Amino acid sequence: MDQYITTPVTSETTAGLTAGDYVYLTGTIYVARDAAHKRMIEALDRGEELPIPIRDAAIYYMGPSPAREGRPIGSAGPTTASRMDKYAPRLLDLGQKAMIGKGKRTKEVIDAIVRNQAVYFAAVGGAGALLSKCIISSEIVCYEDLGAEAVRKIEVKDFPAIVVIDRNGNNLYETAIREYAQE
Repeated sequence: MDQYITTPVTSETTAGLTAGDYVYLTGTIYVARDAAHKRMIEALDRGEELPIPIRDAAIYYMGPSPAREGRPIGSAGPTTASRMDKYAPRLLDLGQKAMIGKGKRTKEVIDAIVRNQAVYFAAVGGAGALLSKCIISSEIVCYEDLGAEAVRKIEVKDFPAIVVIDRNGNNLYETAIREYAQE
């Protein structure tokens, strides 16, 4: 089923999503990869505030290439989500509701998704140039010294993704394999 979603992603939003749904996201998404996630967790460990509003946030695991003239961002494909798995449960427990990446997630992340009524979306790997066309604006909000891994705030319009793990723990990577094996 095709679903059009406007961020922020809330519990009410995730209630209507099922693994396998195609979604088109519009609104604010934050971009952060493993180095930025590590810094955010270190900040929390020191008792500091996070540099982004985490409640109901969507975080895209992506490292963009430099923007071409007249564009807000270069190629914007997803990176492997498992690199964030040691950090994701803590951010989900703080209210993050959506993650966008590619690849499988650990049981700890899936448990945190269910516990927090969150969702994991997959973006199509290898389609970074096409995905960048859905990005209206991009600005670095912190950790500029990390270069491509700095935290960015991007505005998107109809950014395509697939619900891979829904708030009930249904996992498209597992169900699709079972369905394929039965054919």
